[in-house]
Amino acid sequence: MGAHAPLPPLPEPASDREAGPGQTRFVEMVFPDQANHYGTLFGGNALSMMGKAAFVAATRRARCPVVMARSEKTEFHVPVKVGQIVELDAQVVRVGRTSMTVTVEVTAEELISGARCLAVRGTFEMVAVNASGKPMPIPAPVPSSQPTSSQTKE
Repeated sequence: MGAHAPLPPLPEPASDREAGPGQTRFVEMVFPDQANHYGTLFGGNALSMMGKAAFVAATRRARCPVVMARSEKTEFHVPVKVGQIVELDAQVVRVGRTSMTVTVEVTAEELISGARCLAVRGTFEMVAVNASGKPMPIPAPVPSSQPTSSQTKE
């Protein structure tokens, strides 16, 4: 066998570059070990993925340890089938003194056709904690070092 040259790295997706403090987006593939006997994603696995997305978004916003205090109003709209991918989009929508509300949307996508639909939506309350695990005030956001479009001169 001949040697193959390594493939160049894929460009960073625009959605990842645009995600700011309090946002995250990532993609997971649904495999058979994550599904029930109907061939659809277990609800518990969907909630686990959503909890991870909420954790990352809240940590990006607070830049300190956070824990989940509550998950509420999770709506399962359509089943996610084995072989589909899910895109999780999490965003901090409220910041209080020690807690944050994070919404997470799960979009299911057929890899071949590209057909997409909202599969699950949920809300999570995340709390900033200190080294002892006690709630602590959420620090103010650190200004970005890169100018936004509203900060650039024309």
